Amino acid sequence: MKRGKLVVYTGYSGVGKGTIMKVLRELDDSIKLSVSCTTRAPRPEDVEGVSYFFVTQDKFKELINENAFLEYAVFCDNYYGTPEKAVDEMLEQGYNVFLEIEVQGGLQVMDKRPDCVSIFITPPSFEELEKRLRGRGTEDEETIQKRLARALEEKEYEKYYEHKVLNDEAERAAREIIEIIHRDE
Repeated sequence: MKRGKLVVYTGYSGVGKGTIMKVLRELDDSIKLSVSCTTRAPRPEDVEGVSYFFVTQDKFKELINENAFLEYAVFCDNYYGTPEKAVDEMLEQGYNVFLEIEVQGGLQVMDKRPDCVSIFITPPSFEELEKRLRGRGTEDEETIQKRLARALEEKEYEKYYEHKVLNDEAERAAREIIEIIHRDE
């Protein structure tokens, strides 16, 4: 069985990565999404073990000390990390494993695993990004402002990613990503 590809999948907070991912998984059954650990509080739509593994900060720090993460980072005062063992198991089974992570974590993975495919999702405009963040209805104004400020910082990281995909329409963006990951097969 051919080993799958590791895909670093990132972009601005609120750009629609999750929406595109739903379409990707409907269109291509070779795609698996790595489930990250986080210390953030679950949102109403979150499912333990599907959306994230929700852990305490103490447990997260214990996992860091055990070198259990492919990458980890702190974003908006919460820890996020990718469990390395689970990713490697899926790759060995032939799946293309997507790490839906923030830009700093993406750089860590690209450094550790230079054979990965890196994809940065961009919005049509920053005005549209703000509209999407507000449209979620899941965060207070302070958090929205933090995420918008962070988006301006994240823009500086785009240049390190191999592929940039515009999320003007989720299905079109998903089809472009599928083309990227199946290139060279």
